[in-house]
Amino acid sequence: MAGGTRGASLAKVVGTGRSCPLSSEVNVPPATDPIAELSAPLARAVARRTEGAIEAATAIPGLNFYRRETPTESCACVVEPCVALVVQGAKRMSLGHDHYHYDPSRFLVTSLDLPATMQVLSASPERPYLGLALRLDLRVMSELLLHARAGLARDDVATERGMVVGQTTPALFDAFTRLLALLDEPASIPVLAPMIQREIYWRVLTSEQGARLRQIVSVGSQGHRVAHAIEWLKTHYAEPLRVEALAERSQMSLSTFHHHFRQLTAMSPIQFQKWLRLTAARHSMLAEDLDAATAAYRVGYESASQFSREYARLFGAPPRRDVETLRQQAGPPPAVMRRPSTSPAPSQP
Repeated sequence: MAGGTRGASLAKVVGTGRSCPLSSEVNVPPATDPIAELSAPLARAVARRTEGAIEAATAIPGLNFYRRETPTESCACVVEPCVALVVQGAKRMSLGHDHYHYDPSRFLVTSLDLPATMQVLSASPERPYLGLALRLDLRVMSELLLHARAGLARDDVATERGMVVGQTTPALFDAFTRLLALLDEPASIPVLAPMIQREIYWRVLTSEQGARLRQIVSVGSQGHRVAHAIEWLKTHYAEPLRVEALAERSQMSLSTFHHHFRQLTAMSPIQFQKWLRLTAARHSMLAEDLDAATAAYRVGYESASQFSREYARLFGAPPRRDVETLRQQAGPPPAVMRRPSTSPAPSQP
């Protein structure tokens, strides 16, 4: 979820099995602060595995660590469904005109692939920003919800944003602490990690903000249908888009589809497709050294000049200058969308 990284997201960083010394860069506050006391073991674990990097994948699938030693400018990103914890420092995620601040006392949940902007607010070399994100498996969460539906209050909430902040709890900290401890027991990861991940999913589903997530993973709900539409867009963003056809795939009227799509993503379907195209083109120019025109045509633009105008409007600089700046800073950012599919689109999203 962090910004650019120099290929670190593809690396697998496995625990060494050694004891975890108290790093001088993890400023552990007094034990009288319960949140700080609970987050301190996580901060030490993340600090140890991100030394000299801004992002590190782990041996646990879907778990990534992030680090920044200075506050950052706001930068565009595509956030996949995940639960994110800041274990030291503070961060802000923005979706449309809505802003979500989180720190060790608050976690962020994203229930859809959402175009957003992120900014690290509090960080220094002595006390770096340290965070982690666990990708959500929405199929597993749907299964949990199906088995436990009778024990949950009925959700009568209207469709809202697909991003929300909730209060961290001792139970959530405990589950993440046990998950990260497995990095020092690589042989136990295949057996124990899935069970702890299911526990984390459950803690989030039953949290004060769980209704937001349940509206996405509940099969047949409006949010669930929009989520499938977004999955289709991720693999077909280079193709011409007929919103009427996408609404029909989602088994919704055009007006209803527009309403729920915008409520969840803060964008219209056309704006969402444009964001996916521009983000994919940016990644291609960085990772494959493509020129702007080639990248534009690859993602579905017919006019290179229109591409350049919309690119500059989104990223704040023309393609060539933006790419040069990113290379000087940190290298290509991770992309979460897949390449466009060449096979026929399925009848249902």
